[in-house]
This record gives sequence, structure tokens and C-alpha cells, in this order.
Amino acid sequence: MTAESVKHRVQWPVPPQDGYTVDDLFTLPDLPRHTELIDGSLVFVSPQRYFCYAMIHLLAHGLRSTLPPDLKVVCEMTVVLDRRNGPEPDISVIRAEALTDRRQTHFKAADVLLAVEVVSPDSEARDRDYKPHKYAAAGIPHYWLVDMAGQDDHPVVQVYERGEATGTYALTGIHHDHVKVSVPYDIDIDLAAIDQY
Repeated sequence: MTAESVKHRVQWPVPPQDGYTVDDLFTLPDLPRHTELIDGSLVFVSPQRYFCYAMIHLLAHGLRSTLPPDLKVVCEMTVVLDRRNGPEPDISVIRAEALTDRRQTHFKAADVLLAVEVVSPDSEARDRDYKPHKYAAAGIPHYWLVDMAGQDDHPVVQVYERGEATGTYALTGIHHDHVKVSVPYDIDIDLAAIDQY
């Protein structure tokens, strides 16, 4: 091993015996952008596909177009679910009062009305399995899962609502061309507009 290779060696953080906490997520130096905390483990996100980029912008714009004044739409910000879970939904609709500072880095699950995840190859299991269970358990009332379908990779939005009795999500609709729902507020988004991004 040369002195040059030792000099550029990456020092990976060694997890504590009981795993990381959200406090660690916010204080560990030099973590890559968009690092998430799932069950006490740090999850590094791979580079974003264009589909994800376009859908985040399309949906965020659509969500803002009918947004009530007491809500805000934020993209790619950490949501603290509990001590060992701090995922970063692609889009969150939050209570406006939860935004207290422009230097703010995260929100509490209790302030989130809708979490949106756009599926990518490296996040498929997390977006389909882990995160919906965690979001529902934390009390987030609405969840959207966005994926590509067909030969033209057209967007499909699956809309879920949390049942109070079960504490789990139930599928309330699958939208191929248009998302038109009345909860958590009146939303109307033309999915074909993805071609504009």
C-alpha cells in the first residue's frame, strides 16, 4: 500500500452497538446528501434518475397549485418518525406552522399530512415495504407511491390512506393519467405534464 492510497482512504463511520439515532443523523460530519436513517442504520442514496427528478417537480408543483395557506410542500427533507428512523420522503406536505426556521433540517411525523416516494431501483424495497409501514405507524395520514409503468415508462401514482382503526394504509386509488383527490385537500394533477420537465 502506498502513502498516496493511505492518504485518500475513506473513513466509514462505525455504527454504535445499538445503531444510530436521529441525533447522530444530524450531527455526524460529512454524510452524503440525502442520507436516511432506517431502523438505526444509515442509508446512502444513489444518484437520481431523470424520472424521479421530473416527478418530484411535477407533483410538488401540482400539490402547491391548490395548497391551503396552512400547509406547505417540501422536497427531500428528513421526517423524524422516532428515535431510530429519519427517512427523507421525496415530497412531504406539512403543516405550515412546523416550519419555524429557514435553517431547519427536519420535521416531526406529527406535522406531515402526506409523504410521497418516487420508486427508484435502489429504493424499491424501502419505498414499497419499509417506509409505508413506518409512516403509517408514525401516524402520517396519507402516502403516495409513484412508479413507472408500460413501455413508455408512464407515471403511475398509488394513493393510500391510513385507517384509524388499523393504523395501516389502505389503497384508495391508482392513477395513470390524472391524480384527482379530495384528501388531504383538493388536489388535481395532470400526470402527462411530466413531459414538460
